[in-house]
Amino acid sequence: MNRNSRGGNGSLQTRDARPEELDKVSQLLKDAFQQYESSIPSEIWKSYLEDIMDVRSRLDKAELIVAEMRGQLAGAVTLYSKASDSAQEGWPEGWAGIRLLAVHPAYRNRGIGRALMEECICRCSERGIPTIGLHTSEIMAVARRLYERMGFVRATEFDFHPRPGVTVMAYRLDL
Repeated sequence: MNRNSRGGNGSLQTRDARPEELDKVSQLLKDAFQQYESSIPSEIWKSYLEDIMDVRSRLDKAELIVAEMRGQLAGAVTLYSKASDSAQEGWPEGWAGIRLLAVHPAYRNRGIGRALMEECICRCSERGIPTIGLHTSEIMAVARRLYERMGFVRATEFDFHPRPGVTVMAYRLDL
């Protein structure tokens, strides 16, 4: 599935990742999330980064959607049409789930994150999925602002705490 939209500085296309792009997407995710390394204890960061970069393990249950700008991969997001397939998230049956929205640092502030989120929302709406859930954290302030501007609201009943003093914040969007 391909959709065209206009980014702030050139044409932007959202589409499913191609098999030959998976290593590039993995590196894009690493580059996008690298800014958080200093905020996460090193022993946790290593396993978190491995999970983020392991795009292949999610492909049997999720869609890996990319944003391409002028022929270059600029962003990616993982969409679980059946959120219950993303077991660690704890979403109810019937919901979709979004994970790992990422925009490469060289392509930020061009509407790419919004375009990827809109693609997820559009796919869920077309499939009759009533609710989308996602998790984020306090250190991801830019992402939280985007989600809130797009209508996502806090769903504290789905928050989780991977270690003392850390809250992974849940958001939901009813379609």
